[in-house]
Amino acid sequence: MKILKKIILLLLLVFVIAQFFGPEKNDGSLESISAFIVETKPSDEVMITLKTACFDCHSNSTRYPWYNNITPVNYWLADHVKHGKGHLNFSEWESYSVKKKDHKLEEVIEMVEKKEMPLPSYTWTHKDAILTKAQTEALINWAKQTRMGYHLQPKPQ
Repeated sequence: MKILKKIILLLLLVFVIAQFFGPEKNDGSLESISAFIVETKPSDEVMITLKTACFDCHSNSTRYPWYNNITPVNYWLADHVKHGKGHLNFSEWESYSVKKKDHKLEEVIEMVEKKEMPLPSYTWTHKDAILTKAQTEALINWAKQTRMGYHLQPKPQ
């Protein structure tokens, strides 16, 4: 029994010390998505949906919940955001080619239609990110309309 107490005490000590360390935060400004907004012109309804359900993981600006201050949760969230930005980063929109923008919006449509986005692990703690049928339809229609604009652009020679 004595060894069990020592192990528990050691684990507690490691946990406390770990609280002084954490990953770098994704603390950019939502101004970083201005090029995306200007180019894609989301309606107010779609913009609200993007802010509540997409930008935390898919931009350079994350609204962190209180539990992000707890190690190891903060590392899990940082990894989650890193992967999200790796797939699509609205803050980097202007660096994408027209072909890539079109493809990313195609993926948005597919993921939202299949209800794979936003992720369940995100909506567990962000209930406002659970998309209603109207929000889903508005988001998909906006993405399709934006894609049509890319298809109408002249091809570079």
